Amino acid sequence: MAKGLDITRIKARTAEFLAEYQVPSVAIGILQDGEITDFALGVKELSTREPATTDTIYQCGSLSKTWTALAFMQLVDEGKVGLDEPVRTYLRDFRVADPEVSAEVTPRHLLNHTNGIEEDYGDPGEDDDVYERMIANITGAPQVHPLGHTHGYSAALGYAILARVMEVIDGKKWDDIMRDRLFGPLGLTSTTSRHEQVAPNRAATGHIIRSVDEGPIVSPVEHLPRSFGPGGNVNSTAREVLTMAHVFLNEGKTPNGTRIAAPEIIREMMESRVPIPDPYMYGPEWALGLIVCDWHGETVYAHDGSTIGQNARLRILPDSNLAISMLANAGPRDSFYKKVFNVILAELGAVTIPELPKSDPSRSLDLSRYEGTYGRLGTHYEVTAEDGKLSLTFALNPMEASFLGKPERVTYELLPVSDTHFLMPSDDPLEDTQTVAIYDFQNGAAQYLHTNCRVNPRARQ
Repeated sequence: MAKGLDITRIKARTAEFLAEYQVPSVAIGILQDGEITDFALGVKELSTREPATTDTIYQCGSLSKTWTALAFMQLVDEGKVGLDEPVRTYLRDFRVADPEVSAEVTPRHLLNHTNGIEEDYGDPGEDDDVYERMIANITGAPQVHPLGHTHGYSAALGYAILARVMEVIDGKKWDDIMRDRLFGPLGLTSTTSRHEQVAPNRAATGHIIRSVDEGPIVSPVEHLPRSFGPGGNVNSTAREVLTMAHVFLNEGKTPNGTRIAAPEIIREMMESRVPIPDPYMYGPEWALGLIVCDWHGETVYAHDGSTIGQNARLRILPDSNLAISMLANAGPRDSFYKKVFNVILAELGAVTIPELPKSDPSRSLDLSRYEGTYGRLGTHYEVTAEDGKLSLTFALNPMEASFLGKPERVTYELLPVSDTHFLMPSDDPLEDTQTVAIYDFQNGAAQYLHTNCRVNPRARQ
């Protein structure tokens, strides 16, 4: 057991938070000085009441990107691919709508989410050629922003392109590459990239929470499409997520001493960074497959993940030789994860997670600079000013609104933190306060809205 860890107290506090947030189950792992302590609470599925255990397998969602980035960087380590070579060096027919992007986008742009290519890849199906089809489908995909101009998270496409590069270089399908390059060498027996590879008796069932009164219900969507594979379809346990995190704390070595990547490759992943326009919700910078956080002056590396009903959190604290993982089968909201992790961090005498900044009601802003419509494929935001206040209205598509039990238009007040950053509190008891960046002013008007890591350009008149 990790030093200074009162696991009984931590489990008791976590159980309180589970009840408060109506999360059916959670699995938590703590890696300190090379030793893992893990525990699970709650049930795998509410209808069966079968207890979750440390062997329960959860969907990692976008935490999968860290796995994919690590495997991709092995190819860099081997000299088989260059981070700053054009993707077209490896995929000769690669093409999007913008000719310059087609010729110049690199793996680094894809790893750190600065490529700007719209996720307009259609339905590539569920067959083994899914990533090849995605690339064939984006020949007309426009730019959300110019190449390298700003950070804007790519949920599926960017890492699917990386996966296709890996397939061409290694001569295998991405799923097999992950097994052979990572899961096997790391000694992972519970981590897979395909939902059908998970033993049903070990799988957590996802839940969604549409209202406090209704409570959690089984998600009608069992798993994400295969197109999300490299960016969202890894399944694992809290312990095995930490086995991967061990590599980042030990210069590329696994717990049994096997070298997965050279120390300089791990440093490249952690130190090659771009700024995030909204630095408050996750962190101020994005590295290669990792978010870079600033916790009261200490650098912490992170990645989160969500599927429709399951969620993952990973935090790596190199200065404390510590990592914590959390896997859950509903939510969890940011406030849930922060409460649980802060209990653990305080027990260990480590730095805790900072709160969001306070708003500055005295700040005088020219509200007309922010007003306008922002959006991209599948998203639509309207920023309006009235009575000296800014509001943001988010338009949900009718199917999503019905699925979540929400109105099709939801309006939030924007409270200024700075000239470009705002808090977005919610009246919904199931929502935490979010943050928004509205920035890049040209001709007196902001050009982009950035929230939840996604970037949305101003609609052109």
